[in-house]
Amino acid sequence: MDARSTDPMPALYIGHGAPPLLDDPVWSGQLAAWARDLPRPKAILIVSAHWESAPLSLSANHAPLVYDFGGFAPKYFQMTYETPDSSALAARITAMMPRTEPVHQHTSRGLDHGAWVPLKIMYPHGDIPVLQMSMPTHDPGRLMEIGRRLRPLREEGVLIIGSGFLTHGLPFLKEFRIDAAAPGWSQDFDAWAGAALARGDVDELASFRDKAPGMPYAHPTVEHYSPLFVTLGAATDASVPGEQVVDGFWMGLSKRSLQVA
Repeated sequence: MDARSTDPMPALYIGHGAPPLLDDPVWSGQLAAWARDLPRPKAILIVSAHWESAPLSLSANHAPLVYDFGGFAPKYFQMTYETPDSSALAARITAMMPRTEPVHQHTSRGLDHGAWVPLKIMYPHGDIPVLQMSMPTHDPGRLMEIGRRLRPLREEGVLIIGSGFLTHGLPFLKEFRIDAAAPGWSQDFDAWAGAALARGDVDELASFRDKAPGMPYAHPTVEHYSPLFVTLGAATDASVPGEQVVDGFWMGLSKRSLQVA
C-alpha cells in the first residue's frame, strides 16, 4: 500500500487559466503530472474565483457547466464534465459550518470554468465527486476560518482546491499570447508572493493591498487571489511553508501554485 494513502489529503491553490489552457501542453502537462503525484481523492471541493456569492453556497449535482467566458472557439462551449453525486459532501460541509456562516444549497448552478477547466486536465475521467463552493467574502481572515472549518475533510480523503490566478491584471495586458512576456507588475507581485509563501508569512500575504509591489495592477479586483486563503486555512499549520509546485507565467500572468499539508 502507498504510504501516502494513510496521510491527510493536501490542500492546493492553483492557477486555472482560461479554456485555452486545455490546449497548452506545457501548463496542462504540469497540472496533470501534479495530479498523478497526489493520492487519489475520494472527493474534491473546489473554490473558484468565478463564484462570489453570499451566503456561502454549494453547487448542484449534475447541473450543466457554466460557460462564463466569451470570445473563444465554439468547442469550449460544447465541453462537458460529468462527475458522480456529491450530495454527501454537501451535507457534510453544511454540518461543519457554524450558524454565523449559513450554507445555501444551490439548485441549478454547475461548475464554472475556474473549476472544470483545471479538473478536466487533472482528473480527466470525471470519476471523482466534485463540489464547488462559493466565496462569500474577500476578507482573508474570514476565508482562513472557512478553510480551518473545512480542514477535517482532508482526513476523510477530500482534496480541497482554491482556484484563482496569482496575478490577474487583465485590463493592463498588452499582448494576449500564451508566451507573452510578463509585465513588471506581474513579475514583482509574483516574486513578493513567492517569497512570502516560502516563509509561511500569512500576515504578509493578507496585507497585499498595502504591501505587495505591483498593486493594484496585479489585482485590480481580488477574486483570483482570495481563494489562496481558503487553502491556507485548510493547512495543518499555515505558517509552515507549502510546496510551490508550479511557477512561471501564462499570458504574462503568474501561474504560481501551492500545495500545503
